[in-house]
Amino acid sequence: MPNTLPEQRAREKIDKQLNNAGWEIVSRNDYIPNDAMAVKEALMQGNTESDYLLFVENKAIAVVEAKRKENDLDEVVADQAENYALSPQSWYGLWENGFIPLVYLANGEKIYFRNLLEPDSEYAEIKTMHSPKKMLQLINKHSNYGALPRIDKEGLRDCQYDAEVSLESSIKNGNKKSLAVLATGSGKTYLACLASYRLLNYTSINRVLFLVDRNNLGKQAETEFSLFDRTESRNSLSSIYEIKRLKKEDDIKANIVISTIQKLYAVLTGAQIPSDISEDEEDETNEENKDKDKTIIELGDDLKLPKDYFQFIVVDECHRSIYGKWKAVLDYFDDAIILGLTATPTPEAHAFFNKNIVENYTYDDSVVDGVNVPSRIYRIKTNVSVHGGTIDQGSTVIETSRKNNQQSETTTEEQVDYDANELDKTIVNPSQIKTVLKTYRDSIYEDLYPDREENWEYIPKTLIFAKTDSHADQIVDACKDVFKEKFPNNKIPENYVQKITYSAGDSNSLIRDFRNKKDFRIAVTVTLVATGTDIRPLECVLFMKDVNSDVLYTQMKGRGCRTISDDKLKEITPNAETKECYYIIDAVGVTEHEHIIPTISNECHTKKLSLEVLIEHLSHNEVSNENLILLRDYCSRINSRLEHNQLFRKHLDSFIHDYGFAPKTLANNINYALTRNTLPEYDSPSDDNTIRKNLISCLINDINARNKLLEMHKGYYVFTTKDDDIEIYSGFSKESARDFINNFEKCLEDNKDQVEALRIIYNSEDKVITFSMLNELYGMLLRKNKEYKPSIIWNYYKVLDNSGNIDELNKKYNVNALTNLIQIARYAYKKTGKLTSLQSGFLQRFNLFCGRSQRVLSQEQKEIMEEIARYIVEQGAITSDELNSFDTDLWRKAIRSFGVEDFKIELNILPKFILRTA
Repeated sequence: MPNTLPEQRAREKIDKQLNNAGWEIVSRNDYIPNDAMAVKEALMQGNTESDYLLFVENKAIAVVEAKRKENDLDEVVADQAENYALSPQSWYGLWENGFIPLVYLANGEKIYFRNLLEPDSEYAEIKTMHSPKKMLQLINKHSNYGALPRIDKEGLRDCQYDAEVSLESSIKNGNKKSLAVLATGSGKTYLACLASYRLLNYTSINRVLFLVDRNNLGKQAETEFSLFDRTESRNSLSSIYEIKRLKKEDDIKANIVISTIQKLYAVLTGAQIPSDISEDEEDETNEENKDKDKTIIELGDDLKLPKDYFQFIVVDECHRSIYGKWKAVLDYFDDAIILGLTATPTPEAHAFFNKNIVENYTYDDSVVDGVNVPSRIYRIKTNVSVHGGTIDQGSTVIETSRKNNQQSETTTEEQVDYDANELDKTIVNPSQIKTVLKTYRDSIYEDLYPDREENWEYIPKTLIFAKTDSHADQIVDACKDVFKEKFPNNKIPENYVQKITYSAGDSNSLIRDFRNKKDFRIAVTVTLVATGTDIRPLECVLFMKDVNSDVLYTQMKGRGCRTISDDKLKEITPNAETKECYYIIDAVGVTEHEHIIPTISNECHTKKLSLEVLIEHLSHNEVSNENLILLRDYCSRINSRLEHNQLFRKHLDSFIHDYGFAPKTLANNINYALTRNTLPEYDSPSDDNTIRKNLISCLINDINARNKLLEMHKGYYVFTTKDDDIEIYSGFSKESARDFINNFEKCLEDNKDQVEALRIIYNSEDKVITFSMLNELYGMLLRKNKEYKPSIIWNYYKVLDNSGNIDELNKKYNVNALTNLIQIARYAYKKTGKLTSLQSGFLQRFNLFCGRSQRVLSQEQKEIMEEIARYIVEQGAITSDELNSFDTDLWRKAIRSFGVEDFKIELNILPKFILRTA
């Protein structure tokens, strides 16, 4: 800083000292109420100006007098500063009546301080400027949020910084609820740690609740909270505050409590937290009950926690857990500040948070910023998955009961035609599953990763979404069968493919292994790994299950979008170089239809018992109208589902034959009695409800009938082994390809005058395109989009090619040739109607070069020039100096054989033949 004045240099240092202490430095015109602000040249009485006037909660708390480094900060400076402190403007808010209590003298090297509330005190030297929090302590005052210091942006993503600033501003403005929409992988939990620490450390908040949707997500959160060290002391959060996952009642006393809403409800109502089941089992039960039981939770009067027990609540993945049956638990803590975190907000979430969105950071934003990688869609269609299939009359099939998994071999009495929607629900076709997996297997090194070494031990980490747990089992078996062909002795490695569902054992351990271990390459799940689970090495997400919900679909896709450093990726996938994108492998058409965004429902959910529980209640004489109506509806649906089903109608027939009534007959009898009001009033199961009991006695009094009805309700599925399937299409999505090419061609159009290689091609100039030009072009393309690599662009053009104008790239020899960019640009600018690699016809063009008149090349010279030509056809024209740096031995041979001047002439002419438009 040799040209800056001493006063300016001192001010720069003092600015930094104030910033480091948490003060936002602004001019008078940029002052914002409620923030911790240091106003420069603040106006005082008598038209004077204080160098800095510091405000907390819109009230002046300190004067800072700034001098150059050489100033000793003597009594004269102190008198000047104290005069300012005693003469504030009448329209300034003040912490003390008529004066500003704290005075600081600073010269960039030293800081002196005095508290005017202590009349006999003297100035004391301090090492660092006091923070807003410290100043409030010095004057024995309290502020709800005024002590929150400025946030240092360094080390935070823009979206995290913006979200925290907006959240704190929203809180200061009196908003109790805020929603942060942050794309998967952008650091939602880190934001929660930051917000929690700042509110615990700088405000009166003393207890934080972090609500998670599943226990395994709670474990992840506990680790991140514990390791968070963006604190004043740089110590970890766990060394400053007690952090507990709610597993027993005493854990609720921690400063930061991490819990599922079910466990919180247990503590709140005094129920015992179950200790005899694993957290996996608990998650499985919660997931199953989520759709079965819509009962609105009621809290009752005898609650064990006061309403103000938590002052700050963060609801993670709030698109799933913020609304519905558990809403009363959150509503109870109605005085708390609540922050919702999600990548996929629902209308319910928007409504709950009063549409107060403090940040909206989309997946597209995250891709542009390099936080996430983009997706590419690869479509697999088989004959059966698109058109359905046929089971011939007389075919032998294996039927399985979903209730007890009992299997029986049966012969079809008539031809059964089934459509694609029935696959893996009522019809399991192992051939279809194997055909999809074979097609995926064969695409890995052919289409998806053609430049990767073919190593089947380390295929890209792949997550497969199955329809059901049994479907997942079938996929695991089929994977083992399909991939074993690529291993010696047809033996697949032990942990190569595994199921991650609640029934598979320790899901947390399995997820951890899939994330970290090299030998675990394919994971098959249903919904367990659909949300919130961080698996950065994952590169392929294979959908063998269709999804209608936009929220769930986005969450499922998001498992593959996380970035990972090249070194970390290579640790897990040794034959990988970098993760520039992830693939959505669509085997069910999930990418080809609109997905439903849920709407807010005003429906008041009442208790709906499962059929099994309902029958138990009815057997104990709880024969209320509500329960009879529920039984009527169950029987009607069961009858209707089986009545016209070619495969399973026999079960309904058997039921009628064995028990003397049809489920729909019972349904009709109940409906008749209720609609004609022929039943006595129901009051209690202790009463004599004989007429009501007799109405349903045919079912309730027959255990076998009850069990068979439950079996029919659960349903059946059959395995068919003779309906062979075939692949009818595999390749990249045309819609995605079209969007990609449109954006790419716009990029070329926008840069045709700025990039030399593009200018030459666009204007059809008679100039040779050099290696350095192509490097410049390639660098520009990658800055615009990491996917703008020659092989990817070429493949997308090939996807859209219906006329045979795009050649297949030779994946072994020229997939990464830089000169492919020349041909791509020529094709994009409509300079040629075909996209052909310069490798095509290379020898013919080289022979034309060798056969030029007026000189004859020796065999040695031809061999030298052919070696150089092969380099040029891949990388572009080069100079003699460039050849020397690339391959010194070849350069020396050329110089010895041709001589310096003749070689330069040959090297100048060669590219005109080799790079000629094919």
